[in-house]
Amino acid sequence: MSPDVPTIAAIDIGTNSFHMVIAKAVTNGFEVMTREKETVRIGHGAGEMKELDPAAIDRGIACLGRMRLLAESHGAEIRAVATSAIREARNRSEFVKRAKKEAGISIETISGIEEARLIHLGVLHGIGNHEDSMFVCDIGGGSTEIIVGNGDEMLLARSFKIGAVRLTDRFFGSATLHPSAVPSCRTFVKSTLMILQSEVQDLGFDLAVCSSGTAETVARIVQKKSGQPEPTSINRFQFTGQDVAEVVKDLAQCSTVEERQEKFGIDRKRAEIILAGAIILEAIADTYGISTFTFSDYALREGVLIDTLQRQGAGPENTSGDASMRSVRLLAERCDDRPEHSENVARIAVTLFDSLKSHLDVEPDDRRLLEYAALLANVGVVISHSKHHLHSYYVIRNSELVGLADRDIEIIAQVARYHRKGLPKDDHPEFARLGDADKHRVEVLAGILRVAVGLDRTQDGRVKKVKTQVTDDELVISFPPSKKLDNELNVYSAMERRSLLERVMNRRVRVTND
Repeated sequence: MSPDVPTIAAIDIGTNSFHMVIAKAVTNGFEVMTREKETVRIGHGAGEMKELDPAAIDRGIACLGRMRLLAESHGAEIRAVATSAIREARNRSEFVKRAKKEAGISIETISGIEEARLIHLGVLHGIGNHEDSMFVCDIGGGSTEIIVGNGDEMLLARSFKIGAVRLTDRFFGSATLHPSAVPSCRTFVKSTLMILQSEVQDLGFDLAVCSSGTAETVARIVQKKSGQPEPTSINRFQFTGQDVAEVVKDLAQCSTVEERQEKFGIDRKRAEIILAGAIILEAIADTYGISTFTFSDYALREGVLIDTLQRQGAGPENTSGDASMRSVRLLAERCDDRPEHSENVARIAVTLFDSLKSHLDVEPDDRRLLEYAALLANVGVVISHSKHHLHSYYVIRNSELVGLADRDIEIIAQVARYHRKGLPKDDHPEFARLGDADKHRVEVLAGILRVAVGLDRTQDGRVKKVKTQVTDDELVISFPPSKKLDNELNVYSAMERRSLLERVMNRRVRVTND
């Protein structure tokens, strides 16, 4: 990496909101420094978005000026892209010229297909699933993008002129909800989407992903109705097409914006447009036969960021591979002062997992969570070496780990938190909030990790091949002796850390060097 590490401010000038993410390039990825969002409604009340309202232009220019100041404070190069509201407006040149002159920002007005490409790029990075073919829908204020892709390749991309702001202006402009508004809007949206139905069905897909403020609001409403604690991150949250239909039904029972705002606990500007947006998502599920959606927190702005870094030769060469592993390694590189030790521990931990999984109630994906926890167990040293296991929990929970659901991040953080010192117990608030299955998962993975940490107590990787032997009452962990290196400390340390593994295995644990 060049000493002149680029810092990019990617701005998404949307019909409803302006978003900015500022990030700096790191090895094979980026590190987010800050985010900014303002609800500008540049396309609101613009008569099918043929002309930008003067007041909306003023709001947009003022917002861009504030974003430029924030970008400059981070020394960031700005790349701003504008979507449907700007590209469709007859007076877009006025906005673009004023943005350059008054806010100091050059705007790139992108086509619907380019918008879809950049959304796909961002979603791939956020979801981190490159093995399955993917259907992506992004519901904006002025348009909805539909993409079907396989890995990095887009197989199908289409931009429809249906969006939450556009349809609100068309169908839900009155102070109270008209009885025919919802069925009329639903019929219009479905008839628009139907023209792509056969192509989507012919291509097929393994995973359906949704992004945007509309999808996030629907996801949060579904999550809140579940009664479960609110997650720190909604990324990769899953909900069904039936969930969406129920949300639309509940929203439609509110006759005014104020009623929606109060009932669902959302801000007024989102409450004004969420019914139209949710109807679009419902129609997407019905038209393309989607039973389950996965929400992506990354979309256009992150796609712009990745695309810009790639142009400069500073971003990930491609988005293929395991985005979650890449994200974990980036965090470890930034925060762990002995990453080679963590790599050794991870290698030992997954070896133990593979040999013991038939004796433990674990899922195949738990192996990945264990590996990530091992790699991140020491990131808390960036705050302090003292009690660094507690700091590791905080760092992991408050970092942007892409390609992982909130539940996965919580498990990883807790396993890292329990890699040393005290054992998991219900006196600890974070552990107490877990369900029984996840408590067991944390105990199993932390039990393995604690022993793996002990086996590399010398922090030099001298313990390489680890074998296990399980009987009815004992687990023996052994590794071959070395003629040149003394392993007494590693054996002693592993034995000192065995109690949690003994508890979950319901067997004595013995560590030998022979």
